[in-house]
Amino acid sequence: MARFRRQPDDPYGQQYPQQHPQQPPQPYPYGGGDPSYQQQAPYGSPGPAGPGYYDEPGPDPQAPPPAPPPPPLHWKELLSGIVFRPSATFWRMRDYSMWWPALIVTFLYGLVAVFGLDSARESVLDTTTSTLAPYLLVTGAVMMGGALLLGTVTHNLARQFGGNGLWAPTAGLAMLIMTLTDVPRLAVALFLGGADPVVQVIGWATWLGAGLLFTMMVSRSHEIAWPRALAASSIQLLAILALVKLGTL
Repeated sequence: MARFRRQPDDPYGQQYPQQHPQQPPQPYPYGGGDPSYQQQAPYGSPGPAGPGYYDEPGPDPQAPPPAPPPPPLHWKELLSGIVFRPSATFWRMRDYSMWWPALIVTFLYGLVAVFGLDSARESVLDTTTSTLAPYLLVTGAVMMGGALLLGTVTHNLARQFGGNGLWAPTAGLAMLIMTLTDVPRLAVALFLGGADPVVQVIGWATWLGAGLLFTMMVSRSHEIAWPRALAASSIQLLAILALVKLGTL
């Protein structure tokens, strides 16, 4: 059995086994001493097993590179995806702007939305043909600007509630949700009038659907919980209800 003795130059008071007289002492790496007390080598310096021995494991050079993000959807897939595949569409488009589809669809909606309101339709039909076209163009431009403003308000509120989304995707998706969800009510109102009970029921149902899509879109685009996403969309939802669904436009 090996006998131990205290080394006088050991600052920690450790005892070491006596080395065999014919075998030279084997030094420890990096200055000698007990490996349990030795200091770690400087960052990036070669260790006993080669360079990077004490470093964190780096990426595998043989691993395949990460897949690039999917490209933005075509405008046809975007419009159908908002209605039939909203969750996947909102995830896919949360980093892409969609100004042309949003502006064109909202402008066309503004041209037709006038005929879905009883008072506005009567005033439009009483005008002459020369004044009808400018009236419709102005209405479409006003609807486009109003939808853009409401989408911007929704984006700013989502930012205030801790969201991290971008303005262009949020505003563009908000404009498309606002117009696409009102298409069923508008299609029936063109024949039955905006005050018909069937149109009112469809209007309330599509308004609730718009609230669901707004909440889902803001939650995906800004990565916030659904109560905050609903609160961020509240002003736009109230504006849609007052101006479009209830016929006060």
